[in-house]
Amino acid sequence: MLLTAINYQNNMSYGLTFWLAMMANVAVLHTNANLLGLKFAAVRAASVFPGQQAEFVFRVTAAQRRSHSTIQLIWPNTSMVIDVPAGESVDVSLFHPVNSRGWFRPPRVLVQSTWPVGLLRCWTYVDLDFRALVYPQPVVTEALVPTDADDGIVGVSQTLGHDDLLGFREYRTGDSLRFVDWRSYAKGQALQTRLHSHPVQQDCWLDWAAMGGVDTELRLSRLCYLALKYDASGDEYGLRLPNVEISMASGDRHREAVLRALALYGIEDLEGGDQNITSHSNSALPLNTMNNTSQVPATLKPGKAS
Repeated sequence: MLLTAINYQNNMSYGLTFWLAMMANVAVLHTNANLLGLKFAAVRAASVFPGQQAEFVFRVTAAQRRSHSTIQLIWPNTSMVIDVPAGESVDVSLFHPVNSRGWFRPPRVLVQSTWPVGLLRCWTYVDLDFRALVYPQPVVTEALVPTDADDGIVGVSQTLGHDDLLGFREYRTGDSLRFVDWRSYAKGQALQTRLHSHPVQQDCWLDWAAMGGVDTELRLSRLCYLALKYDASGDEYGLRLPNVEISMASGDRHREAVLRALALYGIEDLEGGDQNITSHSNSALPLNTMNNTSQVPATLKPGKAS
């Protein structure tokens, strides 16, 4: 275009040529600067069952004196566009499907921007220390009844449940919120937990040895189903695995401990020990396009002009 303008000495051609050159220069500087100074930190990862979408939450923090506009965060089959005001943070949730039990580590997040004019694309990959716990897939099975029980009944249980109301007791940490007496609490009384009485069919032990005749994964899936079943009915239950035993209890924390043990059976030794279900990063990862230090996961690469 410049040669055409020189050849015809056309002021409009000169103006258009220099304007396009200026826009290209602005795109190079501002598109690159739009990612400069961003920091990413892992917040939490939700535990799920196979076939579900695991939620990964991470925090994006802007530079103190620069806002960041139209930042694209991309995973396979999912993406999000965010704006981060100067000096502030934004929590972002991305979802990824999971297929098998154990720890699931998601792929790197593609961070890119074409702001402000859309002529160039700057991108990098962010690799956070993220992982989500995947429980075994529940498979329907029947609980085993002790042979010494009379008509299958071995006593009466006083626990959290859905049968006859027995009374109330003071709320204890770990009690399921489903059995809290919210009506009395709304009237200004102390927080209490409802107690119910119902016949107990057995000591609710999730026993690895009682699930013989099937492979490991099917055993874990059946034990997982029974754990969820007992938890839903408010029964106390325990878990017996080779080299692992969790005593009889109930409540949300107990359910999480049992499901965690089932999910990590035979896995944590291979991965160097057990860790917390929720993943956290020790420090934020900054995006820096000028200085490639050890903290930078990748150097931004401007794309070609469109």
